[in-house]
Amino acid sequence: MNETLKRAISGVVFISLLISSILYSNGSFFILFGIFLLIAVYEFCALVQLNKIAPMLFAFLFYGSVTLVCFYKKLTQEILFSASKKHYVITLDNNLFYQMLLGITLIISVKCIHFLFSDRIQYISAPSKIIYLIGYVILPFLFITKISFGVKEYNPKIIIGLFILIWTNDTFAYIVGKSIGKHKLLERISPKKTIEGFGGGIVFAVLAGYLISKYYIEASPNYLEKSIQIWTTIAVLVGVIGTLGDLIESKFKRVAGVKDSGKIMPGHGGLLDRLDSVIFVAPFVFLYYQILNYLG
Repeated sequence: MNETLKRAISGVVFISLLISSILYSNGSFFILFGIFLLIAVYEFCALVQLNKIAPMLFAFLFYGSVTLVCFYKKLTQEILFSASKKHYVITLDNNLFYQMLLGITLIISVKCIHFLFSDRIQYISAPSKIIYLIGYVILPFLFITKISFGVKEYNPKIIIGLFILIWTNDTFAYIVGKSIGKHKLLERISPKKTIEGFGGGIVFAVLAGYLISKYYIEASPNYLEKSIQIWTTIAVLVGVIGTLGDLIESKFKRVAGVKDSGKIMPGHGGLLDRLDSVIFVAPFVFLYYQILNYLG
């Protein structure tokens, strides 16, 4: 089969599966991304030469337990207990829990960025492999599911909008880079990426963010200006931090001496190759949510 046709078919299958699961229900969305997580963990362990069984078991248990507790209990749980024949109600807010996980993830993200730009790092120690596995792969999947809830309840438009921004950035970074790109962005890691393509991807992602906020999210007139500001800011985050995520995964592959993270998607490589941008940018989008919430 022609390589271009093979790439197109697997891409359509991936996008169709992704969007249909997101739109069907939050349950199908969580299950699909749980499967994606296990595949991503498997591929990452193969990249850095880690035993796969224990990490996959940990990812399954951790993701499953957090999902059940934090989402299927409507983000809070009530514990009723009796003391002196009186009943008290304790509401457990999981926001503090996620803020702790966010802090851990952001610290490891900084370590990933240092790994990317350091010419001296050509070998990954065993402790670093585990740290990267947790903060670069496992925890970001939790933030992908978390940000899909927005302010109150599950909203598929949020996560679909995020993927549209990523696809727009990737597509136009390639088109602009191919058309007018002359200056390499980080040639020793990704020879095909250019500064012109990087800038073009961000510009078109911002335009997509504007269109998403105005025509897809359907915010009320009073909230439209704020919605545009939010989505264009997320577009910039996707363009800058998503590109870093792509480059970091390329650095892992370069150290491992392989072209792709796997072979699950014909013509595209591994699942980690397709999700490298979204898993790295998701914690930063969640951080942006937290800042917005703090500012009221």
